[in-house]
Amino acid sequence: METTARLAGLEAGGGCAAKYAAGRLEELLAGFAPAAPENLLVGLSPADDAAVYRLDDERALIFTTDFFPPMVDDPALFGAVAAVNALNDVFAMGGKPLLALSIAAFPEELPIGDVRAVFDAASAKVTEAGAVLAGGHTIRDDEPKYGLAVIGMAHPEGIWRKSTAQAGDALYLTKPLGTGLVLTGVRKRVLREEELQSAAALMTDLNDRAADALRPFEPNAVTDVTGFGLVGHAHEMAQRSGVRIVLEGAALPALPGALTVARRGLRTGGDLRNREFVAGAAALDGLPSELDVLAFDPQTAGGLLVSLPAAKTAVFEAAFSSGGLFLARIGSVEAGTGVGFA
Repeated sequence: METTARLAGLEAGGGCAAKYAAGRLEELLAGFAPAAPENLLVGLSPADDAAVYRLDDERALIFTTDFFPPMVDDPALFGAVAAVNALNDVFAMGGKPLLALSIAAFPEELPIGDVRAVFDAASAKVTEAGAVLAGGHTIRDDEPKYGLAVIGMAHPEGIWRKSTAQAGDALYLTKPLGTGLVLTGVRKRVLREEELQSAAALMTDLNDRAADALRPFEPNAVTDVTGFGLVGHAHEMAQRSGVRIVLEGAALPALPGALTVARRGLRTGGDLRNREFVAGAAALDGLPSELDVLAFDPQTAGGLLVSLPAAKTAVFEAAFSSGGLFLARIGSVEAGTGVGFA
């Protein structure tokens, strides 16, 4: 009888913690901006969560791809999280997914039932997002990996970018932080099954409802918080928008158990790389150490980071509250540069 393998034991760093270091990625792409046609609305200048190509005055295609090694042993949970993480890039751009293709790499000795569980769970999440899983490509690899290439659609005037935050905006987050810390705590036996289940529920929660609630408010800038951590993604938004982002340390929402792990001195694999990425651009003076760690923790399938005109905040918060959606106001946007904490 086939038995479930220890997926997370087959790799060095799972989930979005496996992302290429942000600083190295910037260096790699520096100067790499091929001539773009007029209808390429979002490409590499500047890069964003997905590429966007205008078909006509009413339709624009959103295209993204995302995959990573497993961060958990449960193959169904891995497949669901990997699918949600990829689909969320389309929601972060203001669009809705249409079509997805699997990107898969698995050892041949891995039980076929485990591989099938990954695909089945991913397919269920694609269906939940209103899209179709229509195929893909699978290769042999000693290190398992899974993800999706996703095509979505939006109105060309309704695209959300991370490079258009405005001074005076309020900053919001639609999911709590700490997925990397919780998973580390579970592996180190610092946390229990209850904390793992809370993290699993967050990582398998699509950002579709949050995006639908946000859409009528026409945010100035949006991105999703994943492997570069809150500070890393806030830095990207600040740098590309030409503004300063001020985060309120005491307002940062944490998953159950995340701060416990941080206080134990445990860190995720991406913590140091995320700090190196923002070196010199983030002022952390006076921030309690556990909140500092939370702010740099690599997230997998994290929430939307929203920069919204301050005049809309009261109605915006009421809309999320009435819809039973999580929302935390975590800072503001000011004139200046970099990322700071209040």
